[in-house]
Amino acid sequence: MTAAEPVKEANMELVKVKRNYQITIPQSLRRLIRLVVGDYVEVDIKDDTLVIRPVKVVHPDQEYFFTKEWQEKEAEAERDIAGGKVAGPFENAPDALKALKNHLL
Repeated sequence: MTAAEPVKEANMELVKVKRNYQITIPQSLRRLIRLVVGDYVEVDIKDDTLVIRPVKVVHPDQEYFFTKEWQEKEAEAERDIAGGKVAGPFENAPDALKALKNHLL
């Protein structure tokens, strides 16, 4: 499920606000949005509704991977692999380098 995918409808669940204003998200809802212990959620109010939305935290060293440009190149690579536009496998590094050099010329 990606951020753009709509969440499937679920039955409304009743939960009790406990000490320190904590709530337990019902298992059926956690499964539906694939929420696990340690995940982060964003809490907001829209109109008169409390909205709890899962948020994936990305380490700054990995932000590049989630850029539009990188994802486009990933998709291109997947299409190339599916279309058989690959070289190798190679027995050793010198053979791989030779194939790479020949491809670049």
